[in-house]
Amino acid sequence: MNLQDLRYFVAVAEYRHFGRAAEACEVSQPTLSSQIRKLESQLGVTLLERTNKRVEITAIGSRVLLHAQRALHEASQMEEVARAARDPLEGTLRLGIIPTLAPYLMPLILKPLKDSYPKLMIELWEDQTRALIEGLRAHRLDAALIATADESPEITEIALFDEPLLAALPARHVFCAARAVEEESLKDELLVLAEGHCLANQALTACGTKHGPRSGLQGSMQAATLETLVNLVAAGYGATLIPALAADTLGKRGVTLRPLKGKSRRTIRLASRPGFPRPQALRALEKVIRKAVGGIAGIAK
Repeated sequence: MNLQDLRYFVAVAEYRHFGRAAEACEVSQPTLSSQIRKLESQLGVTLLERTNKRVEITAIGSRVLLHAQRALHEASQMEEVARAARDPLEGTLRLGIIPTLAPYLMPLILKPLKDSYPKLMIELWEDQTRALIEGLRAHRLDAALIATADESPEITEIALFDEPLLAALPARHVFCAARAVEEESLKDELLVLAEGHCLANQALTACGTKHGPRSGLQGSMQAATLETLVNLVAAGYGATLIPALAADTLGKRGVTLRPLKGKSRRTIRLASRPGFPRPQALRALEKVIRKAVGGIAGIAK
């Protein structure tokens, strides 16, 4: 057997259709079918059940599929190691980033990255911290930009910068006239993101609210995005905390932004695996990010 036969098998398993799998693999359907039959003959088992309408994977086919996917992944890793030896700043960098950072940081760094490292292609994945860490462990991601520390030995982190949190208040709020707002004074009207977002826990901690089952505003008003959360604030449903990088965008949505007396902040970290074979690519990303946020008020590197 060879890797190409395994690719054909994995493609059919994904598409459940020989024609679409052949198109994805850029080969003719008879060629793909012939190679999969050859693979079945070599293994001495039936991997696929073929009908006029659909292709199903047999029980043994499902078990073989896991090994095929693993073999293709390992082969890809071998190519990645070899590519890194030739030029670590060439090829794809699979980068995860949390949703409360992506819309505000990525516009600052994507073009500088492209200009400074034209051969480095960023493949972007936006998700919550837990999913990003699992992606790193499973080698689906090469690096991730997160805002909470992960102390597991499989993950290594670099602190990039400290980002202040700001109070977002509805118009004519009593604290709009204040130069700075005491975090705990927002405790009873604090709106936070839905569970799973690290910014929600950071906001609750800053305002002295205990984690756990949510009640009141935290239980009845939960948003999946900062934009929705700020829209709720603008409509007068409460107040919230937003990161400083989002100020220019979200501060225009009918809310008043004020600094916090306690100077609450979050630390943005670049996470990866200790054995990632292209540390030069991570250093290049680190360099661009530090430069991009260097001139923003309140950001500490």
